[in-house]
Amino acid sequence: MLAAVPLACGLAASYGFDYWQGSCGALVGPLFASKCHARQLEYQLLFQTAGTALGALIAALTGYWLELRRRPVVPPEGPTRGDP
Repeated sequence: MLAAVPLACGLAASYGFDYWQGSCGALVGPLFASKCHARQLEYQLLFQTAGTALGALIAALTGYWLELRRRPVVPPEGPTRGDP
C-alpha cells in the first residue's frame, strides 16, 4: 500500500494540471495550438515528476516513522553483570 503512494501522487498531479490548464486551442487559437500543446505536455510531465517525487518523500518518511515506532517483542539477550 505504501509503495503505491508515489504513483498515486504523480497521477494526481498530472490530472490536476490537465484539469486546471484547459485546452490550448481555446488559449492561443488554432494557428499556435501545436506549439502550445507541446509546451503543455512538457509542463504536465514536470508536474507529474514533481508529484511522484513528493509521493516518494511521503512514502519514505512514513516508512521511516513506522520502523521507528516498531518495538521488539522480546528484549535482546546479552550478558548481564551477574553472569560468570
